[in-house]
Amino acid sequence: MSSRLPDYRESAPPQTILIVDDSPENLTVLNELLHPYYRVRAASSGQKALRIVGTPPQPDLILLDVMMPGMDGHQVFRQLRANPDTRDTPVIFVTALDSPEAEMQGLEAGAVDYITKPIVAPILLARVHNQLELKQARDRLRDQNAYLEHEVAKRMAENDLIQAVSIRALAHLAETRDPETGNHILRTQGYVQELATLLQGQPGFSSVLNDRYIKLLSRSAPLHDIGKVGIPDAILQKPGPLTAQEWQVMKTHSEKGSEAIEMAERDTAEDVEFLALAKEIAHWHHEKWDGSGYPDGLTGEAIPISARIMALADVFDALITKRVYKDPVSYQAARDIIAAGRGRHFDPDMVDAFLAHFDRFCAIADRYHDPAPDAGTP
Repeated sequence: MSSRLPDYRESAPPQTILIVDDSPENLTVLNELLHPYYRVRAASSGQKALRIVGTPPQPDLILLDVMMPGMDGHQVFRQLRANPDTRDTPVIFVTALDSPEAEMQGLEAGAVDYITKPIVAPILLARVHNQLELKQARDRLRDQNAYLEHEVAKRMAENDLIQAVSIRALAHLAETRDPETGNHILRTQGYVQELATLLQGQPGFSSVLNDRYIKLLSRSAPLHDIGKVGIPDAILQKPGPLTAQEWQVMKTHSEKGSEAIEMAERDTAEDVEFLALAKEIAHWHHEKWDGSGYPDGLTGEAIPISARIMALADVFDALITKRVYKDPVSYQAARDIIAAGRGRHFDPDMVDAFLAHFDRFCAIADRYHDPAPDAGTP
């Protein structure tokens, strides 16, 4: 039996055992029995035991007498379980109540073992040793699980960052073809997130616009004009009005964008949620509430919520920023144009939310305003 007990002479500090008993004689016996192998702390009452467990070194195992005056072992045990710091500390009941009913009561309460008096030294030492080994195994498993959870969270964060950077890189690729859009993707991303959040609790939107959807929507928004990479420079960067034929070519950017994203989807082994939203936005963000938009002439709620939100965000930003073919308008003028488009170009509920919190959208525009051109720039 002694060969199975720990030898701490050349190892880590011994594990700590708290013995709780109102009998000084029993405390002496248990201390002499356990002290050669473990660090022993003692309490002569339940109240003292509860004070001791709150001070270092905290016990790895508690031997708890059941029959004590004032606060019995079951009362002490309940308080130990109610305390987050001692909830998982294993407890062995030690008692003179030698009956199956008493033992069952202790085990059902959550004690890891039940030892009856008088103490048989080899049995007590073996059971203590076994429970401490089990505790060490549980602690190692808990630490390993915590490490694995940390690693999973780390990998997910890395993947999240890679995904966000990849989206931004693709969006900037589209911007290189249309350089005057500047911080357009940052502003529209901000407008989209703000508008979606404002709509989140409203009827007709709450079932779709949960926190995860809004996060994916904001992430997907920069890809709304990715199809512009397929539009010839002569049309995309033309300083004047487009001809009817040129306009037909320009309008193909929405379908080109959704087709490119769909091709990316086909290359993935599993569905990627943000790509599905990005495809919706790219394809339908030029649709209008009254059906006069393109490419499919969708009307009202047939237009996906993601595209409806993007439509308002995109138009607002186009109005207030300088483009190769136009000068910017004031915030107030843009507000009036958006208001006039209520129920025609835009979802009425979205316009109402936008107008009610217009200052927030202006703040986003200010935060990501395009830098002034250098003095030497022609």
